[in-house]
Amino acid sequence: MNIQKKFFLILFCFSLTLVLLSVLLMQWSINKGMVEYVNTKEVERLAPVINELAAEYEKNYNWQGMDKKRDKLRHIISSHLSDSEFPNRPNSLTLPYKSLSMPPPLHPPLELFISKRNLLLGNNLHLPPPPHGDKVHYALLDSDEAFITGKVLDGVEYSKSKIRVNDKVVGFLAISKRNQLTQGYELDFIEQQQVYLWFIGVLLMSLVALVALPLARHVVEPIKLITRGVHKLTQGDYQQPIHLKRQDELGALSRDYNELAVTLSENETARKRWLANISHELRTPIVILSGELEAMLDDIRPLTKNNIASAYDELQQLKRLVEDLQQLTCADIGGMNYRKQHENLAKLLKNEMDKYHSYLSAAGMILNLDITDEHIAVYADKTRLYQLFENIITNAIKYSNGTELNILLRVEKKSEQAIAVITFEDNGTGIEDTHLNNLFEYLYRVENSRNRKTGGSGLGLSICRHIVLAHQGNITAEHACSGGLAIVIKLPIARSFSD
Repeated sequence: MNIQKKFFLILFCFSLTLVLLSVLLMQWSINKGMVEYVNTKEVERLAPVINELAAEYEKNYNWQGMDKKRDKLRHIISSHLSDSEFPNRPNSLTLPYKSLSMPPPLHPPLELFISKRNLLLGNNLHLPPPPHGDKVHYALLDSDEAFITGKVLDGVEYSKSKIRVNDKVVGFLAISKRNQLTQGYELDFIEQQQVYLWFIGVLLMSLVALVALPLARHVVEPIKLITRGVHKLTQGDYQQPIHLKRQDELGALSRDYNELAVTLSENETARKRWLANISHELRTPIVILSGELEAMLDDIRPLTKNNIASAYDELQQLKRLVEDLQQLTCADIGGMNYRKQHENLAKLLKNEMDKYHSYLSAAGMILNLDITDEHIAVYADKTRLYQLFENIITNAIKYSNGTELNILLRVEKKSEQAIAVITFEDNGTGIEDTHLNNLFEYLYRVENSRNRKTGGSGLGLSICRHIVLAHQGNITAEHACSGGLAIVIKLPIARSFSD
């Protein structure tokens, strides 16, 4: 059973349970309320009987005139009920109901119900008197609720109306309570209301079914779309966007799904580019080395020291590429080791730059070092920082085609955290905006021609990114003010000190 059917059945069954309970409770409430209403009206109707009994008591200020005189009590009650809606019930105390020319008065709801029925039937005749109902017993009790006359049965609940003489309770008129209605217009009214209640219940369930089905479809359809989309993702099809114009959790889920599809597509593209590039980078030195060795073995090229040195250069190129790949692999799996301690960043930068003055001069570049604060401490591995600086300087020498390399070290206040900012700027040709965000990807090169002298392996800046991230820093590529490329490194400052 799919989710839509389950959701519909759960909502429908829950609504059905509520409707059934509501109908049953309303039926019970109407039955109980009608019985209590009839009992209360009968007690009110017998108010003159209480006054007459009080008058009997005042004759001798006792109940001797009523003691064991059931007929007298019966006569008093019958005389007051003969023209009421409470006819005498046949029992040992009451008299049979006498037919009257006019029907007894009804309760207001029943009068309305009967009048409407007469209009529908076109019947203007008087209705017959209501049928006899269940038996009602009456008894007279003294002020201590001791039996005087009438009839009291065990297991029957009585309502007791006080008889007062001179504001003193001298006795009680006990009237048995009805527990249910078995005949009469009241029962017809209750049965009619029960029919209406069940009709309303069926109507409500029909409305629930009409609402629950589209509601279940509204909730489940987006889930079906996302399920089909995820199935496509598992098969490698990432071009299945889902557009749900919803502002709820399902809409947020669809947006997350689309972002996941884009991310997977980009990762798949990067993986394919990685495989293509790495195979090209490994194949090129291997093919050249294999060709030179084969030429020397076939005596096409003489086995000289220069030819062996050329083959050795290709072997070194292959070795460096494998070492870079190993470093990147270790960085990805967290295998690069770092031995961090507090270091003076300005001092480290000066020591490293001293090594590259001659190297930069040979490449026709001038090194300018600007340090605004001599006491900047970072918690870092200095060996890895030296590797970071070397890769960036080497990258500038190979690809910038500039004449100057400016290195600036400054402190930047960001919230409560101070940050050391190192900027490497050249005045070369620079690169286009489309390449800035991709410079730190594996094997990414701006040179599409893959010239062996300038193309490089494309792994140096990727290693730089791993080193900076391992120091909780950030590295970005920007356009330099002089028109070249600027590599900006931000490292958190541990503390400042004086050497």
